[in-house]
Amino acid sequence: MHDPIPHLQLKRGEERRLRGGHLWVFSNEVDTEKTPLKPLQPGQAVILCDSRGKTIGSAYANPHSLICARLVSRDSRHLLNESLLVHRLKVALALRERLYPEPYYRLVYGESDGLPGLVIDRFDNLCVVQINTAGMEAVKDELVVALQRVVKPSHILIRADSSMRELEGLERYAEWIGGAGPETLNVNENGGRFVAPTTGGQKPAGISTTAPTAPPSPSTCARPGARRV
Repeated sequence: MHDPIPHLQLKRGEERRLRGGHLWVFSNEVDTEKTPLKPLQPGQAVILCDSRGKTIGSAYANPHSLICARLVSRDSRHLLNESLLVHRLKVALALRERLYPEPYYRLVYGESDGLPGLVIDRFDNLCVVQINTAGMEAVKDELVVALQRVVKPSHILIRADSSMRELEGLERYAEWIGGAGPETLNVNENGGRFVAPTTGGQKPAGISTTAPTAPPSPSTCARPGARRV
């Protein structure tokens, strides 16, 4: 039998940002008299509630961070687990496949893809995974399984070496999952061909995958009936 998920109750009025679309909860917004932060473990699943006890959604918490909780789902029944990870990865993949002609892109970009604390860059059959928060670190094994189910990469490189991890009380490390991958990558971006080191550089694989200067594609330009993002 599973232990009940602890609740994290906010002070009066502090739920407004969350109701408006924000995903972060700061430690000074929590009613710590009713729901103390200290007993929680870094990365532990919680149910967020407003000051009246009305549920806002599910989140993961870190009592040692200024951002003490990050909203994962506005349905409290959906916790951060393999099932939710698979669903969010499928949604992210479907969007990228619609926008990019080749599998070289940022597959997951944190909160914008409903996965706070996670960044995944895809280089064809290799995925570079940045885990930046205790909540994502807690589900690393489930994340790897979900990524293998959805994308089926030949190699997965965990780049958990961001300075952001120190704010979460986490150690830095880098590791290959399922055997070491190549030392360099052939990267196709915006019509160019690049060779980049897999583990060197400030960004994963040493190259930006967001292509901020890429010319707009006709498929992404505004037009009658186009989808809004």
